[in-house]
Amino acid sequence: MAEGSETRVRMHVTRWCGYCRAAKSLLDREGIPYDEFDVTNDPAGRDAIRRTSGWRTVPVIFIDDELVGGFTELSALHRRGQLDTLKAKAS
Repeated sequence: MAEGSETRVRMHVTRWCGYCRAAKSLLDREGIPYDEFDVTNDPAGRDAIRRTSGWRTVPVIFIDDELVGGFTELSALHRRGQLDTLKAKAS
């Protein structure tokens, strides 16, 4: 967990990505704030994400600087109730 009481969700996205929209929609519905980084026109940024995370597709989602994965992994956390802590902190 990050220093302080707030968990930080960071998501790297592109404008045309349906999975990115789905991940944002899930977090919005749950009232979980996130920082969004659009890498649509940033090939160097996408390469940096690929190098640091090993993830090749967007979205690339981090919680407290720990790689969650993409929408599928975020959705699985939600189904298991593991986003409830984030939701409670956002309230």
